[in-house]
Amino acid sequence: MMLPTHAMAGLAVAAPISVLAPELAPAALAGALVGSVFPDFDLYTGHRRTLHYPTIYALLAVPAVALAAVSIAPAAVALAAFLVGATVHCRMDRYGGGLELRPWEETSERAVYDHVRGRWRRPKRWIRYDGSPGDLALLAILSLPLLVGLEGPFRVVAAAALVVGVTYVVLRRQLATIAPVVFGYTPETLSRYVPERYRR
Repeated sequence: MMLPTHAMAGLAVAAPISVLAPELAPAALAGALVGSVFPDFDLYTGHRRTLHYPTIYALLAVPAVALAAVSIAPAAVALAAFLVGATVHCRMDRYGGGLELRPWEETSERAVYDHVRGRWRRPKRWIRYDGSPGDLALLAILSLPLLVGLEGPFRVVAAAALVVGVTYVVLRRQLATIAPVVFGYTPETLSRYVPERYRR
């Protein structure tokens, strides 16, 4: 799924804290937002493997949430929210399409790498691919309540995610055609950072 959808999923998971413990909401929302986008920092270095840990994030999140519930310290809440956001991100990747430039063709059986099992998990394709109409529908379902319920910078983030998501969905298929051309001009010293799927 596209990054805006991941970001909104993280905020949606943390949003109830705004009602239950408003004083901890900034820490929870910030932690969840960062955690929900963090795994995709590996986009150019082993995407969905280098920073994607579907099982490990979940195992770390359980004690972190327990600690946050007991201590109610903002730092503990932020860490727990980060780990939950990262867990949700990795799980969502499993429910989307495969790791390929044109995932609507369904040629890849790699959704996310599971380091504990030592193998790639297969995509379920409940959301056919990142930037699909289904992805946009999920983004809207997640972001519209956040636009109403959140305030300040988090409301701005939700609005920006919706704008970026709509734009990406409109351009998604064209970007798959353009990417190999653009990345074909990458200097040799940087080409090792270009994912193989962009060079085909």
